[in-house]
Amino acid sequence: MNFPRSGGILLHPTSLPGPYGIGDLGPQAYRFIDWLSNSGGKLWQILPLGPTGYGDSPYQCFSAFAGNPYLISPDFLLRDGLLTDSDLADKPGFSASRVDFGLLIPHKLSLLSRAFDRYQSNPAPFRAEFDSFCAGNAHWLNDYALFMALKESHGGGAWSGWPESLKKRDQAALDSARKSLASDILRFTFYQFVFYRQWFAVREYANQKGIRIIGDIPIFVAYDSADVWANSELFFLDEQGNPTVVAGVPPDGFSATGQLWGNPLYRWEVHKQTGYAWWIKRMKSTFKLFDILRLDHFRGFAGYYEIPAADKTAEHGRWVAGPGADLFAAIDSALGGESGSGGNGIPRPQLPIIAEDLGLITPDVIALLDEFHLPGMKVLQFGFSGPDNPFLPHNYIPNCVAYTGTHDNDTARGWFASAPKHEREFALRYLRTDGSDFAWDLIRAAWSSVAMFAIAPMQDVLNLGGEARMNFPSKLGGNWEWRMKEDDMSDSLAEKLHGLNYLYKR
Repeated sequence: MNFPRSGGILLHPTSLPGPYGIGDLGPQAYRFIDWLSNSGGKLWQILPLGPTGYGDSPYQCFSAFAGNPYLISPDFLLRDGLLTDSDLADKPGFSASRVDFGLLIPHKLSLLSRAFDRYQSNPAPFRAEFDSFCAGNAHWLNDYALFMALKESHGGGAWSGWPESLKKRDQAALDSARKSLASDILRFTFYQFVFYRQWFAVREYANQKGIRIIGDIPIFVAYDSADVWANSELFFLDEQGNPTVVAGVPPDGFSATGQLWGNPLYRWEVHKQTGYAWWIKRMKSTFKLFDILRLDHFRGFAGYYEIPAADKTAEHGRWVAGPGADLFAAIDSALGGESGSGGNGIPRPQLPIIAEDLGLITPDVIALLDEFHLPGMKVLQFGFSGPDNPFLPHNYIPNCVAYTGTHDNDTARGWFASAPKHEREFALRYLRTDGSDFAWDLIRAAWSSVAMFAIAPMQDVLNLGGEARMNFPSKLGGNWEWRMKEDDMSDSLAEKLHGLNYLYKR
């Protein structure tokens, strides 16, 4: 991937400040872009933007194509005449520092419902734009809106609990549902229209400021999603529609029983027979949203861990070969990327993709990275076991992305407070510091490295402790809640970061 040397920030839009209980695509998103531009930053990395369900995880969404309606800005609905001042006057007493999803969701859905009612009363100002959106996204939007309307009509339950005719998508049952739920289907379609409208405006503004947005694609999709319901033949499901095998990772030093993620696994042979049509549609759709993509759990494309669906832990799975180069060659061809040279010397289109190559990395994963010239991730927090550690900057190659940490790690300051003594001592020696400003010591190390991109979570730029951690992978509940404060985007902080971007030509 050929891009100029750059630095940037990892910050999900939900973490932006604002008065409505969650960060959104409104004025504060533009303020953040201005702040990032003033800091000399050229990259804004976010987490997946899909509609979240149980657990509020952006990595477990109801659709791989749809946007999260909770990110829709009430301020811009007001600006567009879809809400009134009185609609915004009765908001709960939201926390400024955490997202309370239990309080937020019913309030946000109430606002969106009012906006939809107002749209229906006068659709003319949006008609042409709305019709164009529906036509251009019909390949996923029609199934998604029907899925959400059916889900709502069945009390929010997973599609596996719906009547048999709907589970198996009997045509007569679907036609009947589309008729009886027409208004609800239109409402969910409208939410997507507004989300995309607001997001495209944010991206255009960022690009005008010289900032590229790095999006995120989870390799797997949630079982309770429109993707699995509408494309069951692409997944390992039994005749009742239940998964037969699921995703996870085996036992390791972090978990004696491994991690049982529970996502249904792809029938890669069926995908291949279609020319990987679903994946190509997914990639094309996602590249409309972002400039660069981070592929989560990249190693799963080379080989993935398959666990019997009936198992309660990940201890008894097996490794199975993934689609490998065949999938990425199809994506290359469909996207028509620029020609480059892979690790084997053969010209390849250079996909604007960052590979999340953390965890157990085997030769087949490395070969896949090299063949398509994809940069991997180097997380500094993982580096302080000794001088041979590949996550230390002196071991980097230019074609990589350096991170102080990720959304799944503790903050830099939190890590330093809790890491093993020998790692802390090695870190102090390596960074030549006393640890009094450890987060910025890590930022400087990442920025000064040869890595093409250097990225820090906003929490590290703000020098926050473990209380600001975004996600605990082994913890259920309490994740994805952190938000920054209004005054965190200060001129002095932008100036401090600008100094590093200038000094290290980022």
